[in-house]
Amino acid sequence: MHKYSKGWFVKQLRDHGILVHPQYKSHLGNYKESELRNLYYRYVENETLDSEQK
Repeated sequence: MHKYSKGWFVKQLRDHGILVHPQYKSHLGNYKESELRNLYYRYVENETLDSEQK
């Protein structure tokens, strides 16, 4: 799977326990790649940064 493709973002978000859109409670597959990218950087990257700083 190509990194940063829509499927990759969905997989990364699911691996971090985000199965539906946190705001709209709708299936991640319904969103465009740009929306998934925003979610990824908001939740996954922030978690990673937080855990590295501790």
